[in-house]
Amino acid sequence: MIMFQRYYRKFFRATVYPCPESAGERREMAAGVNTRIEDLNTVIIQTESHRQGLLKEASTKLWSWQIKVKKMKAIYHILNSCNIDVTQQCVIAEIWFPVLDTGRIKRALYQGMERSGSTINPILTAIQTKMAPPTFNRTNKFTVGFQNIVNAYGVGNYREMNPAPYTIITFPFLFAVMFGDCGHGAVMLSFALWMVQNEKSLLAQKGNSEIWNTFFGGRYLILLMGIFSIYTGFIYNDCFAKSFNIFGSSWHVRPMFDKGEWTESEIHNGGSFQLNPKTAGVYSGNPYPFGIDPIWNIASNKLTFLNSYKMKMSVIMGITHMVFGVVLSIFNHIYFRKTINIILQFIPEMIFMLSLFGYLVFMIIFKWCQYDVHHAGDAPSILIHFINMFLFSYGDPTNRPLYEHQQEVQTFLVIFALIAIPWMLLIKPFILRANHQKQQRMVSTKVPHDIVVWHLTIICLVCSIKISFQFNFGDIFVHQCIHTIEYCLGCISNTASYLRLWALSLAHAQLSEVLWTMVFHIGLTFNNWAGLIVIFIIFAIFAALTVAILLIMEGLSAFLHALRLHWVEFQNKFYAGAGYAFTPFCFRTIIEGTEE
Repeated sequence: MIMFQRYYRKFFRATVYPCPESAGERREMAAGVNTRIEDLNTVIIQTESHRQGLLKEASTKLWSWQIKVKKMKAIYHILNSCNIDVTQQCVIAEIWFPVLDTGRIKRALYQGMERSGSTINPILTAIQTKMAPPTFNRTNKFTVGFQNIVNAYGVGNYREMNPAPYTIITFPFLFAVMFGDCGHGAVMLSFALWMVQNEKSLLAQKGNSEIWNTFFGGRYLILLMGIFSIYTGFIYNDCFAKSFNIFGSSWHVRPMFDKGEWTESEIHNGGSFQLNPKTAGVYSGNPYPFGIDPIWNIASNKLTFLNSYKMKMSVIMGITHMVFGVVLSIFNHIYFRKTINIILQFIPEMIFMLSLFGYLVFMIIFKWCQYDVHHAGDAPSILIHFINMFLFSYGDPTNRPLYEHQQEVQTFLVIFALIAIPWMLLIKPFILRANHQKQQRMVSTKVPHDIVVWHLTIICLVCSIKISFQFNFGDIFVHQCIHTIEYCLGCISNTASYLRLWALSLAHAQLSEVLWTMVFHIGLTFNNWAGLIVIFIIFAIFAALTVAILLIMEGLSAFLHALRLHWVEFQNKFYAGAGYAFTPFCFRTIIEGTEE
């Protein structure tokens, strides 16, 4: 038996503990083992308690340690980008900084010198460089959202005209044209005011929700969108698909009965009835003081009228917006001293735009002013006139002219617009080539061909002259062709693109009317006590659908369309957006960036 135990012990490499033969000795040994176990448990518990205490103490300092490590890492990263002076007593750094902050930077350098105990005064000097400077647009909490919209398209070149100041007004306004409703605008304004009123507490509770941070970052943009939506809602006289009758309608029904055009029996029989503005007293002669007359809300031809009104309004706003973009381009040409671009680009662009599409705006306004209710039946079609203008077709007897000598004026405008195309296309490349050839002749007269260049600096000078005068006429001509074609076709496509103002506004109004008719109107049909309960349920459903569909979905759609109109139709007239942003060294930006 003992042999087998030794064999198994050896085979399994077991540890052998001596076991006393008497029971008393075994109890004594067990008590000793238990005592050692208790001692070990006490040590483990004390060690764990000490460890927890150290971790708790460290956890209170962990955040500050992380901040210190990030700051130290950022500081040494910047120091690695600096150069050491030949005396190895100072550091040389080349930086970009805003000129307006020169005084602050100098004061900060002197404060650093005093705190560090240095005896060398800091030196801040401007140096000449061929590098393109970064673009820095100073913003605040109100303008930063609009500047971010522009920068999302592209950071502007240095000293290029910045669209952001104009976007502060045009962006929420174009959004409101598509979203115009007093009720929906008031809800949006209330949400924005809540964020603005509590912005300090909301900033302190800043979370990781990207959607919420996006809404909160654009709180002032939403504020203006709500204000402009209320304004356009009053213009459309639309509040949750219903109209206000503040000043009293300019149309009156009683004269239709007094003149015998309507009878009581016809009214009781039902059907549709048309107000005749030629009948005395039906139309007061003065339009509704502000916005659209509320009588159109119950008219069966409401959609036809609003379609015509909003479509023409969209064309006028779109062309005005594009012309304004072309006008802004002249400030870029003046600042960069590109006189050739003013003569051969800005002027023909304005001629082409105003001769065709500016004339279209003139025809719309002229027709509004010229043809009243007594001549509305004889009003010609602007669309047919505009098409015939390009076809030089003026023999249509069914479409009378808008004014005298219309054929001569339109022919002159079309020819003027056609002249502007080769004006943009052909002249500029040949002038640039002539200037290049002139520069080459000047260089050839200053540097003789038989000179022996044997100094390194002179060789570098000659090489730099040759490189700086590189010119490819083919590339210049192709680029000018692309610009001309893009601008001419873009004027047509961009004008059509602004019709989205009409389409989105019409869709928003129709969806609002559907929600009112198919949802909320049901709660108003109950005449008993049950209606008191049903109206609360119906209103909750109506409010939820209004917020989800009209405010969030339609609002986001209108926002994206307004974004497209600014990026493509407006900014491409003057804004290149090919620069890079000025990113100053900032601990807050570094820490927030690492957290994201």
